[in-house]
Amino acid sequence: MNRVLVDTSIWISFFKGDKSAKPLISMIESNIICTNELILAELIPSLEHRKEDYLINLLQHVELQNLNINWNEIIAMQAENLSNGINRVGLPDLIIAQNAIQNDSLLFTLDKHFFLMSEILNLKLYQQSS
Repeated sequence: MNRVLVDTSIWISFFKGDKSAKPLISMIESNIICTNELILAELIPSLEHRKEDYLINLLQHVELQNLNINWNEIIAMQAENLSNGINRVGLPDLIIAQNAIQNDSLLFTLDKHFFLMSEILNLKLYQQSS
């Protein structure tokens, strides 16, 4: 089974107890999730500020997918996005998409632009079953 790269948006929903992130519980139990340094860098400072040590510990025990940033590929991805009317995708999300593609991981996200990008790039998304 493919690893599931859990995007920042899902982690935030999970920490808030939102039902959109409910599948994450079984994924954690099944040990199929992964993260990367960028996602951790987006999450951990706020958790440290709020002294959420348990959540920091949880994140630090998730399998890490190393980043291997290929800037030419990032440029090509953004050019493809723009050619298809997908605007305002920031570098962090391009890097997250690239990381998922490189590692053949499914991306679990709530961000709409990833859904749009999956239609034009080789980005595979985790689809929740109804």
